[in-house]
Amino acid sequence: MRNVTSLPYETHEETGLRIPVSDGIELAARCWRPVSSDEEPVPAILEFIPYRQHDLTALRDSTVHPYLAGHGYACLRVDLRGSGNSEGVLTGEYLESELRDAGDILAWLAAQPWCNGRMGMMGISWGGFNALQVAARRPPGLDAIVTMCSSDDRYSDDVHYMGGCLLSDNLSWASTMFAYTSCPPDPAVVGERWRKMWFERLEGSGLWLEDWLRHQRRDDFWRHASVCEDYSAVECPVFAVSGWADGYSNAVFRLLERLDAPRKGLIGPWSHKYPHLGQPGPAIGFLQEMVRWWDHWLKGADNDVMDEPMLRIWMQDSVPPSTAYTERPGRWVAEQNWPSPYIDRIERALGYYSIAESGQETRAEPLTIQSPLSVGKFAGKWCSYNAPPDLPYDQREEDGGSVVFDSQILEERWEVLGAPVLNLAFSVDEPLAMVAVRMSDVDPDGRATRVSFGLLNLAHLSGDDEPRPLAPGVRYHASVKLNGLAHAFPPGHRLRLSVSTSYWPLAWPPPAPTQLTVYPADSSVVLPTRPAHHPADTDLRPFEEAEGTPPIPTTTLEPGEHKWQVSRDLIDYRSALEVVKDLGTVRFDDIDLIVKRRTDELYSWTGNDLESTRGETVWSMTFARGDWSARTVTRTTLTSSPTDFHLHAELDAYEGEHRVFARNWSRVIPRDHV
Repeated sequence: MRNVTSLPYETHEETGLRIPVSDGIELAARCWRPVSSDEEPVPAILEFIPYRQHDLTALRDSTVHPYLAGHGYACLRVDLRGSGNSEGVLTGEYLESELRDAGDILAWLAAQPWCNGRMGMMGISWGGFNALQVAARRPPGLDAIVTMCSSDDRYSDDVHYMGGCLLSDNLSWASTMFAYTSCPPDPAVVGERWRKMWFERLEGSGLWLEDWLRHQRRDDFWRHASVCEDYSAVECPVFAVSGWADGYSNAVFRLLERLDAPRKGLIGPWSHKYPHLGQPGPAIGFLQEMVRWWDHWLKGADNDVMDEPMLRIWMQDSVPPSTAYTERPGRWVAEQNWPSPYIDRIERALGYYSIAESGQETRAEPLTIQSPLSVGKFAGKWCSYNAPPDLPYDQREEDGGSVVFDSQILEERWEVLGAPVLNLAFSVDEPLAMVAVRMSDVDPDGRATRVSFGLLNLAHLSGDDEPRPLAPGVRYHASVKLNGLAHAFPPGHRLRLSVSTSYWPLAWPPPAPTQLTVYPADSSVVLPTRPAHHPADTDLRPFEEAEGTPPIPTTTLEPGEHKWQVSRDLIDYRSALEVVKDLGTVRFDDIDLIVKRRTDELYSWTGNDLESTRGETVWSMTFARGDWSARTVTRTTLTSSPTDFHLHAELDAYEGEHRVFARNWSRVIPRDHV
């Protein structure tokens, strides 16, 4: 990324802002805005997240907000209540209090003498979620949003559940927030009351994983703040952004299809990152794209931002399987509208371990599979966070425990854009079962690169709100929708579909081993196929080089450690996936604050014993300055029996070397058709 020091507007930064909300709580904020805004008010842009603007996001924020401010905007970065240096206690995601606070902040912004009343919201992940959710509440003055790496559907397309299956990222993400909500405010900012504020958080934030596990079906808990419940509620313009290695690219397609408001979509090769920091590359000049968006909707600039295609996507070329990529080869393509009239949904029948050619009749006997628990150990994360490498590896070992359907060798390039669907005729021998479907690009050497996947809890055939057990031996039909993709299969390769009855540790396995019978003669795959030469791809405006303002100074005092290790003991058949994400020790030089962060995750199992599946996470967070230090350690363990989930958690807090707080949780939560 190119550091930019010369911008159209001279800016200044205000730190230590306190914003009162309607119940009396004060939220911590910082603001970057043009010096000239004292005399000439400007539009404002809000980012509202729980990740600590004073320290943990300060490095990233320093490259983004001053850049936008330098183009004529007042950029406000606010900590959610109970996070960073804000007062209160944070007890969950996207609560009514959070969305109400956002409205109060916007009203505060509009009343500032340096704001002209035109406002936007933006954010990635949590900030992308609440930008979309607040837009659906239509607060006065919110004129446009940019939502990155977020979802309109909190149940079906978020970190918690996928196709009614429990994701292990649910445990991982809960553990992340368990750690973050236990962090103290900074005494240098809030003064002597820091300890009181800290203990309120330690005592009151709660165990979010318990809440999420007690809602295993789509109910009002998940309907709250899910914009998909009423797309018409969003009336302001929406710029939706994600990446193919991110977990949230499907939402971009849905928002473009179902919103009535002006909208644009962008999907690149990236993981869960801002596109100007995009990994895998190529990164793009995304901050320039945001300036164009904000100029049009907040300043009324007569630019061509809405004259361009509605959707721009990175059509990915074939690559060998790898857990990380520096760059993904491909090209930018575009669709004027979504859904696109240029995409044909080609249906191909399944045969005996094969995908039939167009128009080819197939006859095949039923095929059965009972997958070993080892299927899934090379699945990577549900969402790639890109540190440590967390993309899926070569799928050939996974395919050994799956039913596999291969196309014939392709004679010409085949580009797929959109969400494939497997129409599956099946029966099972247990009342509760799941199916995992993977699509891979198989090269002439046999290497299989996963390009998409989908999960379905088969008890959810009638819907996510009313799961029902299956009747063993009865034939059913299911449509398994895979994640959307843009991928070009080259000549000489094969397209492969792989079907398994487990996908651990990406998803929690069913209560009992299940034998799945697939009836290929009554099954098919639908592939959204796009012509390689498309009129909307002609003369696309190239993206500019990635740029941002210079980051704040930091010093690495101790390097971090990263690990992603799969192991198997052939004596007791214990297998494990161990993930370490250690960010080392970093000093934020401008505030003389030292921060340490380390995460250890362990997912283990023994042979094919479903009751042996176990997820364990440990987080350690330390903040120190001079003779002051505060540290928290959180531990979470999740196991299961055929009837229940067993959840154990610990929270310890230290001042210096003295433990000042400790709490343990032990919960048994009934399985609800999961």
